[in-house]
Amino acid sequence: QVQLVESGGGLVQAGGSLRLSCAASGRTYRRYAVGWYRQAPGKEREFVAAISWNGTTTLYADSMKGRFTISRDSAKNTVYLQTNSLKFEDTGIYYCNAGIIGNTYFPRAYWGQGTQVTVSS
Repeated sequence: QVQLVESGGGLVQAGGSLRLSCAASGRTYRRYAVGWYRQAPGKEREFVAAISWNGTTTLYADSMKGRFTISRDSAKNTVYLQTNSLKFEDTGIYYCNAGIIGNTYFPRAYWGQGTQVTVSS
């Protein structure tokens, strides 16, 4: 079983940055890829980025490339999402998920509770 807890969200002005964290625990954590998703009010949940268990493979949604960076600190069992140049449309609840990565990312049924990111003008 994998447990995930997101943190690091908050209120930020457009153009600012936040570093989101996804802390994981569980016996199988090290062999899971981790992905970030977000959901804005009234919209579908969308893929943001993902990283392999060893950190060697990363994937990004096109709209996130160049602004967001995903990384992993295995010693701390934590995956980070560095969000830069934030826009109002980046507002939403950000969730992390344990899954499988290849040419695309396949989420599995391990989700955190989410962390709220609010970007003001």
